[in-house]
Order: sequence, then C-alpha cells, then structure tokens
Amino acid sequence: MAKINKMKFKFNLKYLLLTILLFLIEVLIATVLKDQFFIRAYLGDVIVVMLLYTFVKSFLIINDVKLILGIFVFSCLIEFAQFFNIAEKLGFQPGSLMYIVIGNSFSWIDIVCYAAGCLLLYLFVKIKDKI
Repeated sequence: MAKINKMKFKFNLKYLLLTILLFLIEVLIATVLKDQFFIRAYLGDVIVVMLLYTFVKSFLIINDVKLILGIFVFSCLIEFAQFFNIAEKLGFQPGSLMYIVIGNSFSWIDIVCYAAGCLLLYLFVKIKDKI
C-alpha cells in the first residue's frame, strides 16, 4: 500500500527570523540599492527563492528537496505569467504592491537566477544534513 506523505504544521522561530531578515534584505535591495543594477536585477531573484523557502519552513515540516523543486516551479510559473502581463489583466495598477510582487516583465535571466538560488538552497541543505 502506498504511503501518503502528510505535511505537518510546526512553528519554527529560527526560520521565521530568517524569513524576516531575507524580507528586509529584499526591501533594502528594492529601495536603497535600486540603482545597483546587478544587485537589483540578479541578486534579488536569487534571494527571493530563499525567502519563500524559509517562509514555508517557518510553519511546515516538509521534505527539503520537494520544497525547493516546488519553489522553483512556482517561481517559473510566476515568471511565465509575467510574459502574459498577468498583473495588468488582474487589474493591478503599475506601482501597486501586488503589481510589484507579481512583476511585469518576463526574463529568462530571472529563471536562471531562481535556479541559482534553488541550487544554493539545495547545497546548503545537503551540507547542513552532513553536519
């Protein structure tokens, strides 16, 4: 008989604090470092997948590899939705919070950045497991 994996809810303060730290870094990148092209265009996309990972781990006990793969797929779906101008089609005004969160321009480089962030997460998890 097949085993059904159930997600278990459990609050983890360590991951929540990491989530807050990463969120503040993202806000810093979007506001103070907005003129630093490399940081704004690339590093922010690498960090955002880490932000999603720590957020989920703040509340769930879940397989790390499945979570990382899920975050990559989710990030790609959002990126491809940008190709179809989903933020505008949903009625969000340019400059609004949801317009900024969803994004407004598709880029293959963003997908590469998401992959890099997920790869870094995977390597971190594997190193952490060996320690």
